[in-house]
Amino acid sequence: MTRLLVLPLYPQYSASTSASVLDAVAKEIAGWRRVPELRFIADYHDDGGWLDAMESRIRAHWDLHGRAERLLFSFHGLPQRFETAGDPYPRQCEAGARALAARLGLADGDWRLTYQSRFGREKWLEPATDKTLEQLARDGMKTVDVVCPGFAVDCLETLEEIAVQNAETFRHAGGGELRYISALNNEPGHVAALAALSRRHLQGWPH
Repeated sequence: MTRLLVLPLYPQYSASTSASVLDAVAKEIAGWRRVPELRFIADYHDDGGWLDAMESRIRAHWDLHGRAERLLFSFHGLPQRFETAGDPYPRQCEAGARALAARLGLADGDWRLTYQSRFGREKWLEPATDKTLEQLARDGMKTVDVVCPGFAVDCLETLEEIAVQNAETFRHAGGGELRYISALNNEPGHVAALAALSRRHLQGWPH
C-alpha cells in the first residue's frame, strides 16, 4: 500500500473522535517499513451529499409518521473545555443543523439543537437533550421528533439513550410521544454520499 485515505465516520470534527482515529492510524503505520502517502477527511458536516441524505431521512420519517411539534437535533456532548481550547465541534454541529433546518423549511421556533450523554461534574456543552425535553413537556408539548446527525449508524447511544431513556424522560415530565428518527445506517443515499466524498478526496494524486 502506497496511498491511504482515512475517512472517520464522524460528520463533525472533534479532537475526541476524528482526531483519535488519526492517532490510531498513525500508531498502526508507525511500525510499517514503508509509510504510505496519507490523506485525512477531517469532517463532512456541510457536504452536500450528506445533507441530501439527512434531509431525505427526516422527510421519509415525516411521510410515515407526520411532523411532530418540534424537531431536536441531538448531538453527542463534550466538556465545555474542548470548545474553549478551540475544538470546532460545536460550530460544526450548529452549521449542519441550521443547513438541515433551512432545507426542511423550518422556522427558528420549529427546531432546537441539543447535546446528549453528559457525565461527571465538569461543565458540558448546552443545552442538554434531557433537560430540554423536560422543559418542552412542561411547556405543554406532546410530540417531539429527535434525530442525531452526529451518528453514521445507530448504536446504544441512539437506540437506548434517546429512543428509550429520553423518551421516558419526556413522558414522565408530562410530554407525549418522542419519535426517534434513525441514523442513516446503510441507506443508499448515505453510501452514495460517502463514496462521492471519498472520490473527491482521492483526486489529484499523481499517477
